[in-house]
Amino acid sequence: MSRPARRVNGMPRPRHVGLLAAAAALLASALGGPAADAHAVLVRSSPAHRAVLTQVPERVDLWFNERLEPAYSTVSVWTEAGAQADGKDAAVAPDDPRRLTVSLATRAAGRYTVKYRVLSVDGHVVDSRITFTVKGQTP
Repeated sequence: MSRPARRVNGMPRPRHVGLLAAAAALLASALGGPAADAHAVLVRSSPAHRAVLTQVPERVDLWFNERLEPAYSTVSVWTEAGAQADGKDAAVAPDDPRRLTVSLATRAAGRYTVKYRVLSVDGHVVDSRITFTVKGQTP
């Protein structure tokens, strides 16, 4: 024998309301919210994007908003003439899985382009670049 539906504020409450609420919650979690489909975003760099420096830094560091996959994340630095200017030692920092770092092998003034391609742990690939300029004499 079936039981009558409960009354809430004088209105009958169908039994399937709870079932519908659970289904809606499951669907919302399956589709994900903004955090679930976000990807690695560059939050800061050293040198900063479009910085003008008086000497070449020893390294370039890029910080992201989430952890990176070390095996699939890289950064390189290029001169205006198209020559690779980094030490070819790009790596996700062992002490900070959100930082990508590479040393610089050149000491010349000029405009540099930092190209990076990262795979965040959520599976999204980000491919972008920043620039900085070194003016004046360098050692």
